[in-house]
Amino acid sequence: MKEIIFPKSLKKGDKIAIISPAGFVEEAPLQSTLNLIKSKGYEPVFGKHTLGKFTNGYNYSGTEKERIQDLNWALNNDEISAIWATRGGYGCQHLLRHLKLSKFREKPKWYIGYSDNTVINSYLLKNGFASIHGQTIKTASFGVSEEGYENIFKILEGKNLKYSLEKHHFNKKGVVEGELIGGNLALIYALLGTNYSYQFKDKILFIEDIGENFYALDRMLMSLDLARVFRKIKGLIIGGMTNMGDEKENKNYEEPFDEFAYEIIAQRLKNYNFPTLFGFPNGHIFDNRPLIIGAKVKIEVEEKVRYFVLKY
Repeated sequence: MKEIIFPKSLKKGDKIAIISPAGFVEEAPLQSTLNLIKSKGYEPVFGKHTLGKFTNGYNYSGTEKERIQDLNWALNNDEISAIWATRGGYGCQHLLRHLKLSKFREKPKWYIGYSDNTVINSYLLKNGFASIHGQTIKTASFGVSEEGYENIFKILEGKNLKYSLEKHHFNKKGVVEGELIGGNLALIYALLGTNYSYQFKDKILFIEDIGENFYALDRMLMSLDLARVFRKIKGLIIGGMTNMGDEKENKNYEEPFDEFAYEIIAQRLKNYNFPTLFGFPNGHIFDNRPLIIGAKVKIEVEEKVRYFVLKY
């Protein structure tokens, strides 16, 4: 089993690359988080195309070549100590076949992002490096909790994480330790069968999603089942499921943990007995607390529900 490499902690004055590997973003919605980064003593540095725009059926931050250039610059620049994506959207898959890690291997650095950035999390882990599945620089319209950003800075400073969670009626009890993988379900599904997919055997899988029809959610779960993912993993963590189904018909449309989405997931898991934790605060939701992809974690799903990072 490959030993996972965890980037070194940051120190005051270190530079954090701000890049847009997928969708177009304007500068104004980034400002509050950029100010927060500065207040913590770090220096945000923009990529050449971070605020660019290229339209080709979707508003990207740049052409594929431009976005690849920015990410490779951030990965391999000795002056950069961490990389923080401005947003997700769509487009990170375009970059996978062109990423270079030559200097990154000599000086690994934290990559921070979620949503479409799941494919970058997966790519880095396939190459033996941990990363952070957490809030991007830009926040959604519903904002982000204080813990969402503060816990990212705790990781950057080398501090440990543990979360105590509410019980959920769909939980399946048990205690399990293992390497954490996962992210946005649509991207985990999109990478199945490719060289960039997560390896699922004996892992603890995390999933979250937004804006999917209920049948599409079931289709993705069914694909994971047919790919024997649920036979391979040791445990499952389910985060945010929001804006699911039809806004006019779903009374829980704005809820962070959509009840019917959770029911569909529970139905698909009925034949499996691994520990399962519903309602984890990560995803496209206000309380989006970071997870370290590649870390050894422990989940206790008992009368008390707890999540620990054991090693990073």
